Amino acid sequence: MGESPWERLATLREKIPNVLFQMLFRGANAVGYKNYPDNVIREFIKESAQAGIDVFRIFDSLNWIQGMEVALDEVLRQGKVAEACICYTGDILDESREKYNLKYYVELAKELERRGAHMLAIKDMSSLLKPLAAHKLITALKNELSIPVHLHTHDTSGNGGATLMMAAMAGVDVVDAAFSSMAGLTSQPSLNSLVAALENSERDTGLPLEGLDEISAYWEAVRPVYKQFESDLKTGTTEIYYYEMPGGQYSNFKSQVESFGLGHRFQEVKSMYKKVNLMLGDIVKVTPSSKVVGDLAIFMVQNDLTPENVCEKGKAMDFPDSVVSYFEGMIGQPQGGFPEDLQKIVLKDKKAITCRPGELLPDEDFQAIKKYLDEKFDMDASGQQIMSYCMYPKVYEDYRTKLKKEGSLRRMGSDVFFHGINLEETCGVKIEEGKEMIIKMLEAKPANENGEREVVFQINGSIRSVTILDKTANTKASKESILVADPDNDLEVGANIPGTITKLLVSEGDEVTAGQPVAVIEAMKMESNILAKVGGVIDKIFVKEGNQLIANQLVVKIREEKGE
Repeated sequence: MGESPWERLATLREKIPNVLFQMLFRGANAVGYKNYPDNVIREFIKESAQAGIDVFRIFDSLNWIQGMEVALDEVLRQGKVAEACICYTGDILDESREKYNLKYYVELAKELERRGAHMLAIKDMSSLLKPLAAHKLITALKNELSIPVHLHTHDTSGNGGATLMMAAMAGVDVVDAAFSSMAGLTSQPSLNSLVAALENSERDTGLPLEGLDEISAYWEAVRPVYKQFESDLKTGTTEIYYYEMPGGQYSNFKSQVESFGLGHRFQEVKSMYKKVNLMLGDIVKVTPSSKVVGDLAIFMVQNDLTPENVCEKGKAMDFPDSVVSYFEGMIGQPQGGFPEDLQKIVLKDKKAITCRPGELLPDEDFQAIKKYLDEKFDMDASGQQIMSYCMYPKVYEDYRTKLKKEGSLRRMGSDVFFHGINLEETCGVKIEEGKEMIIKMLEAKPANENGEREVVFQINGSIRSVTILDKTANTKASKESILVADPDNDLEVGANIPGTITKLLVSEGDEVTAGQPVAVIEAMKMESNILAKVGGVIDKIFVKEGNQLIANQLVVKIREEKGE
């Protein structure tokens, strides 16, 4: 979105001084998708606390307490509210599923309380907690704990409201809900409906329905602007109990599958998601572990793999980075351990760890990062900016580059930011507090053969024009043929997935061996190595870092070295 979350937080904190702010913190993964060194975890919490976060909801994607301990300790050290979190999966009403039974959750909760948690959260990210199960779980937790219990669920199944009601009857202290116009399906249950249902009862919230409806009406007008990010769900679906896919992932999984050219096999990929979960030993699925399941499901369908043949066919395959990282133990240790046969196939010659990854990762050198950012972007990097770089180096560098080129667009209305304006349409764009530009689109001239077109507009009454590259223009440049690797020629290496080349690992003239990575390609947060099929010398490279590729687009060509 081209904006700093730190700036957004500062603005919200200024406008809303008397309400507690909470953030979700993925334990050793912080707000990223991998494990970070302990000093990054601690420094990020320190910066977030100073910036205005009051409550830290800390979880581990595998419910592995060791993955939460550094974050929990630092939140307590900063004097903020530590809300330790347990991710809910399975079904405690199903006695045949013994792995995640009531005893499992209660024992985890008691251990988190013993470690100093101020509150306990139950994170039902996949909307799997059925109403009667909620009553059973909350009752048990309230009987065993002395700290407040907070329930978070989604409404994907359509049972979310009933789940919150049953939790309320069992004595839950806090629940998450959304204004009615933003509620339902992969979002949370409706706050307005819950408040109305509890009126004149012993659990009456005291919140005024008239005020809630007024706020909901505001968001009802805003929501259509973000229509492109909606899931395709129109009604609640009980298939969520079968797939056990988190609501957030369910919302964007179809887009991810389509980006791999597998949209027509979406149902097959969803079915594979469940099979992959069982292959992995039935794991807790929430970011980043849910990403592992999703990435592997796509990889399996894309390569025509099955649970029965993956260990045989997978011997010569390079699995997605997220899957390799999982089996290395870099996300944590799952309940019941790793399936050893699959772990061996995925890791090949790599060795797995059994300790907390943060114990092995060297500390980040914050001063070196500051020096790098200061010199590259001519800035005086703050602690917040250093933390942004630590979380997402490439994303942050792209943000700084775009900021320098285009300026800050954070005050631009979302409708204009996402959809632009049409001919003769006028819009107001706020550039800073108290300063707004009135812009009217006058003309968009035809594109030239390079796809560039001149756009004429009026800004505060003055005529201006700019030349832009229209990526949708049907031009000579856009018609240039894309080179595709010959699948029968092992000397031609093509992209294994459609995506963006994030890193070239070889140069022309380099010697490579069979199976050696030559480039890294990324699509929808899933990174994969592109491998040489045979040994030889890199004859020619056909792509650059940052290029968008289609599946099997030619990346490099290898020539075999002939002996003397």
